[in-house]
Formats: sequence, structure tokens, C-alpha cells
Amino acid sequence: MVVADFNQIKRSEHLPARIAAQIGREISEGRIAPGDKLPTEHILSKTFGVSRSVVREAIAHLRNEGLVETRQGVGAFATDLERRQSIRIEQEDLTDRASFRRLFQLRLPLEIEAAGLAAMHHGPADLAKLDESMARMSGTEKWTDEGILADLVFHRQIAAATQNEYFLTVLGFVAERIHLAINAARAAAVLEEIVEVTIAEHTAIRDAIAARDPNGARLAMRAHLVGAASRIGLDLEVF
Repeated sequence: MVVADFNQIKRSEHLPARIAAQIGREISEGRIAPGDKLPTEHILSKTFGVSRSVVREAIAHLRNEGLVETRQGVGAFATDLERRQSIRIEQEDLTDRASFRRLFQLRLPLEIEAAGLAAMHHGPADLAKLDESMARMSGTEKWTDEGILADLVFHRQIAAATQNEYFLTVLGFVAERIHLAINAARAAAVLEEIVEVTIAEHTAIRDAIAARDPNGARLAMRAHLVGAASRIGLDLEVF
């Protein structure tokens, strides 16, 4: 297991993305070699000075970029070069408003279709995981970064519920970069109002999926994404 010279992350930064960027540089520049095991969640959380759930989300970033693979009960390992994805969107690129809007526009049709497919193909375990995410989003953690992470897990679980691994790979990659939108929306509005609206939108999506109503799930997801975009001042093209 490699222990790299990571720096603690400032609290004002987008924690999972910044942590993923630091670890990713260690991998890309060869200081963590292909096949090397990353430090445990416990060690990384102590090193960066963040919670283990934040580290877990950072590892998910890296996994969706193809930089690491995770093995159940064993840990995370740097991947071989030939297995890494060629598509990369650096978080810093999304500080440009036009680029961020284009990424959000890409998310729209993918997530709408994923919601419809999840309504058709989900199993009991998928619904249980959606409910678990909803409980975290609407519980005592809803005002914190943990609530934001639960939001991302909710969307990732919808992708998984399609039973099409490509949705999980692509949407996992895109949604994690849209994480900035959630932070921006919370910063630009009254927190209590934005959180309650978001929870209501997610509840509508969850209920339509549970009812195996693909059209209802698609409409609920569309309303959520258009609403989320409007809350950060993005005007999407919707047909």
C-alpha cells in the first residue's frame, strides 16, 4: 500500500473532487504505480482531514475516470494505463459557465432516460438503496455535505437500477462533476427552501420509479433537472 504526500484540503473547496484530483495526479504522474493499493479510507480521511464518506466519494470519482478499481473487502487499486478512460473533464474546466452549461445539458437526456428505464427494470435492492439515500437526504444530515453526497448517491443508484452498466459509468462520471451545481444552488438560495424543494423533487422521482411508471419517472426527472438548472441560473434547451 502506497502512502503519498497528500495535502490537507481546505474546507471551502469541493472536497471529493479536490481529493480525487490530488490522488489522480499521484497516479497519472506515476508516484502511485499501476496495481498499487491506495491507502485505506481511514488513513486517507486522517491524511486529508475529512470524513470517510468524503473519501469514499473521491474514490468513486477516480473509479468513474478509470484511474482506480475497487475490490470488495480488499480496497482500491490504481489501474493499468491501457484500462484508463480517454475521456476526461477536469473540474477546473467547469469554472467556465458555458462549459458547465454544456455538461448540464448532456446530463438532461441521459438522466431522463435512466429514470424511465429504472422504473421498468429496478429490483427490490435498487429501491431499498434509493430509500436509504432519501432517508439521508431528508434526515438530520440534509443541511450538511453528507446530504449532498446522498443526493449524488441517489442519482447514481437510478443509473444502476437501469440494469445497464453504461448508464452507471457515464452518469456517474457526469453527475459527480455536476456536484458543483448543488453547492452553487445552496449558496445562492435560502438553504431551507432549496433543500425542501430538492427533497420533494427526489421524492416524486422515487415514487414514480417504485410505481413502475416510466413516463412519470421521466417527467419527474425532467422537472427536477430543469428546476436544478434554473436555481443556478442556467437556461437549458428542453424539447
